[in-house]
Amino acid sequence: MTVGLTGGIGSGKSTVASLFSDLGVPIYNSDLEAKKLMNSLEPLKQDIEAYFGYESYSSGILNKKFIADSVFSDKKKLAVLNKLVHPQVKVHFSQWKAKQNYAYVIQESALIFEQGSENFYDRIILVIAPLEARIQRVISRDNSQRHQVLDRIGNQIADEDKINLADFVIKNKKLNKTKAIVLELHKTLLDLSN
Repeated sequence: MTVGLTGGIGSGKSTVASLFSDLGVPIYNSDLEAKKLMNSLEPLKQDIEAYFGYESYSSGILNKKFIADSVFSDKKKLAVLNKLVHPQVKVHFSQWKAKQNYAYVIQESALIFEQGSENFYDRIILVIAPLEARIQRVISRDNSQRHQVLDRIGNQIADEDKINLADFVIKNKKLNKTKAIVLELHKTLLDLSN
């Protein structure tokens, strides 16, 4: 069974993913794998450089700051980047999934609904958190400015619109409560996968 794990920036997706991982569930972090692919797949590197320019890479390594600055204030550029990268991630995920031997796997991806890929998953978990908590988490994690975080949040569908599309919603406020919810959800997903 393929489970999608999604949520807006700063919602705590990675925290929830690590809690599932602690229970033995194989986790595929789409963001991390996308960055690896942007540094290792030559055809993808060439496509990115052709669109975004020579500054996209420095000594063959993705210039993350340049790309982030380019796409997070320009929806057209973000759409182009996603169109280049997401098909490669999808292929890589399928290859990874084929090697797993567990009742279910989780693909952590921020943009499941934004990409219209919800039908790819058997079940979807949405992680939500209060807006101010999300902003503060991202500022402290990435050394971002408040307006940069709000730009990135603005590029994602609002939580309220995603809640009805998800199979399960985790309100990530207190870690102990989130841990308990993940444990219950793990049991539910194991039952569903049998």
